[in-house]
Amino acid sequence: MNISRFKRFIKKKFVENIASDYTYHTWDHVMNVLDVCNQYIKRYGISGNDAYLLRTAALVHDIGFLWSQASHEQKGVEYTLDILPDWGYSDSDIKIIDGLILATQIPQKPSTLLEQIICDADLDYLGTDKFYKIGETLFQEMKNLGHLSTRKEWNDLQIRFLKSHTYHTPYARKFREPTKQKHLQDLISEQ
Repeated sequence: MNISRFKRFIKKKFVENIASDYTYHTWDHVMNVLDVCNQYIKRYGISGNDAYLLRTAALVHDIGFLWSQASHEQKGVEYTLDILPDWGYSDSDIKIIDGLILATQIPQKPSTLLEQIICDADLDYLGTDKFYKIGETLFQEMKNLGHLSTRKEWNDLQIRFLKSHTYHTPYARKFREPTKQKHLQDLISEQ
């Protein structure tokens, strides 16, 4: 199993086919999720097949955006069922990967440690100093797709989302939640 070769394959598919309206759901986002998953792999001592499956899921967790925004997780699962057997993944591996993809649906409801990790990696930026920079790319994407048009709508959406979002791993609760709460308070005070 060669994750580097698979990564090149997914990157080509993603970069060549993602619509230009997507300014947040880009290859950069995929790489950020993979990087954060790698940090968790190291932090929690995850090894072997579990680490491989988590990395694979990070690479394909948003591939469904190539076909659909509303049901992108399900489209991603359909895609993995189609391609992963050719890459040597077993049925049980694919089932785990699909569970990881589906766990990232909002609202997130992870049931395993690996699912908790990918969920926290997917929204890691909420609790970091990259919050405003990365958030701006999501604001632009939502404007491009016609979901909102004003900064006030965006800030209201962010406040609602930050109030409802929870991190799942002990690490994120300790090291991401406080910064996320600061961002929430800053947004509220700007209203």
